[in-house]
Amino acid sequence: MLNVIFSRCIRTIAAATAIVWLTVAGFTTGAIAQKIVPGSSEAVTLSFAPLVKQAAPAVVNIFTRKAVTRQVSPLFDDPFFRRFFGDALPRQRRERIENSLGSGVIVQSDGLIVTNFHVISGADEIKVVLADRREFTATVLREDERSDLAVLKIETSDELPYIEIGNSDELEVGDLVIAIGNPFGVGQTVTSGIVSGLARTNVGISDFNFFIQTDAAINPGNSGGALLRMDGKLAGVNTAIFSRSGGSQGIGFAVPANMVRTVIAGAGIAGRLQRPWLGANTQDVTAEIAEAIGLVRPIGALVAELHPDGPARRSGLRVGDIITAIDGQRVDDMESLEFRIATGVIGDTADLSVMRADGDIRIRLPLEAPPEIPPRDEALLRGAQPIAGATVVNLSPAVAEERGLSRLATGVVIVDVARGSPAARLGFRPDDIVLEVNDTEIESVATLLSVVAASPDAWRLAILRDGKELTLTVPG
Repeated sequence: MLNVIFSRCIRTIAAATAIVWLTVAGFTTGAIAQKIVPGSSEAVTLSFAPLVKQAAPAVVNIFTRKAVTRQVSPLFDDPFFRRFFGDALPRQRRERIENSLGSGVIVQSDGLIVTNFHVISGADEIKVVLADRREFTATVLREDERSDLAVLKIETSDELPYIEIGNSDELEVGDLVIAIGNPFGVGQTVTSGIVSGLARTNVGISDFNFFIQTDAAINPGNSGGALLRMDGKLAGVNTAIFSRSGGSQGIGFAVPANMVRTVIAGAGIAGRLQRPWLGANTQDVTAEIAEAIGLVRPIGALVAELHPDGPARRSGLRVGDIITAIDGQRVDDMESLEFRIATGVIGDTADLSVMRADGDIRIRLPLEAPPEIPPRDEALLRGAQPIAGATVVNLSPAVAEERGLSRLATGVVIVDVARGSPAARLGFRPDDIVLEVNDTEIESVATLLSVVAASPDAWRLAILRDGKELTLTVPG
């Protein structure tokens, strides 16, 4: 079974491919050269060196340190053992320091850096080492687990080399790309390959399943490194590989540059990162659905449910409509639709191509931030009851968007569970939606607080997890 291995990659491959950029040496103009079949051996052997020389100084190494507490057997705290062995026995918890390595890309001359969320997640200290070996302590400006991206900042009075963010929608399968990073900590390494696939949506790496696939060698140690186009612009941020052995097997994935741009734009905004919302639940058009409604082949995302006050309903979308494109970009499935909406700019509008029973139509969708209605009303549950130790909030479109839940979900959701608490011991998890407690429907945090304040003989709970309703009975 293939395992998803978070990357950190690169080995050098010869540039003898079927398509080359005849003006590689002229990449500084910023214009994309015409792609043609090479007509001579000289055309095939053109070097990537000028492109690498320009881009490599903007790719950095990222070192992180974090303190990890390890659980030791609770027997060591037993009074019987302590009576005989005293302080010679180890304590119940031990702390050790974990170091990790990744890569990053400078995207602004003032020291703004983008990397993967999993590279810096939970780190107590983040060090950035430039290509010229200067070291800086980095500050985290934005962490976005849903896209597996993070934005860092280092302070320097110098203007740093940087890589301009390109338009990932301009990529085509077969385009040449270069990956730069620090695989296995051996030092900055460059590999080349082609774009093997676009809009990969069944990878399961992050909430936004929409990746560029490349055969440029990507290995552990290069997460957060740059995937470059032949004009020197950033095509994406290398994120993961499929591998049986832990090494590169020619299937690597990168977060598209358009998602990178969205997260960077949100880094300067105080509070949570906001993305536009559709205000609808959708589903893939399967072969069976396509046959039932008379389509030649499965395509698009089927509108299954509409929020009563969402932008989808207000723009004229109906249940049963099939969204096939956004702003001219094809929508193959619901993950494609999610990505296109998420990379839009709040305040703009999107042009939707829609198939409807009575004919194809175009709809202008306003790109709006999801509302936080009702307010969160965050609360930590306490007392002698099964969900004690869980932190809960009211569900709203904004909360659902942040946590990757159904945008139409209502009620109360668990956002954190304290370690060792009754809620943790009973198996409650973040993103569980509390539906009922002792036959009382939980519509708000206030309702839940009122119900758990009682002292019944038994607790009967119903929660929604990953679309499935689960029930639990606990003695009072």
